[in-house]
Amino acid sequence: MTLQWTAVAFFLYAEIVVNLILCIPFISAHRWRSVFNWRIWSWLSSYWNKCFFAMIMALIVLFIDAVREVQKYSGPEPMQDAKANPNLYDHVYMKLFRAQRNLYICGFSLFLWLIMRRVVTLLNQVAVTVENSACLQVQMDSAFKAAKKHQEDSQMLKETLLEGEKSMSATKQQLKLEAEKLAVQLKAAEDAVRKSNAEVEAMKRQTKGLAQEYDRLLREHHQLQNLQTADDKKDQ
Repeated sequence: MTLQWTAVAFFLYAEIVVNLILCIPFISAHRWRSVFNWRIWSWLSSYWNKCFFAMIMALIVLFIDAVREVQKYSGPEPMQDAKANPNLYDHVYMKLFRAQRNLYICGFSLFLWLIMRRVVTLLNQVAVTVENSACLQVQMDSAFKAAKKHQEDSQMLKETLLEGEKSMSATKQQLKLEAEKLAVQLKAAEDAVRKSNAEVEAMKRQTKGLAQEYDRLLREHHQLQNLQTADDKKDQ
């Protein structure tokens, strides 16, 4: 195996190990996101896209070269030469095997390189989604508590209004009884006033009659006095 294909093979093994580590179930996406937020990754982030696309281009070139080698050694001409020369038969199939091996190594390396980037992106998205869902859960709990509190306040207000209505009804009934009592007292007072007025009118009429009787007696007294004076003068 040449140096370039050895490097591709080691790169494939490294990709397999990294993807297996990323798929470990007991390491949460939040922890992976905290790892991805290390300062070294932020320092390498400016070179990450360039490195990613450069590796893709290199793997594509090697993949195309491997395809060319497979087509080269699986064509009719090498097979005819191998049939014509039995010593060349094993050599052709060895070259074909190596070309196919390099094709598989390069293809899987390219595939896992894309998968690894996608896994990292999905882990970040899952971590962000979990954080957002946690925030939404907190907001929902707060909203639920606020709604429950508003419901309790509404129930208390309803009970207070009901008690107020009962109190107002009792107060209204009491005021109605007091109004009826005052009406009875007012009617009794009016009757007493009418009776007092009648007594005053009777006393006025009685006083007027007494005054007239007094005037009559006073006139009779004067007349008697006048008669007595006239008799006295006749006697002299």
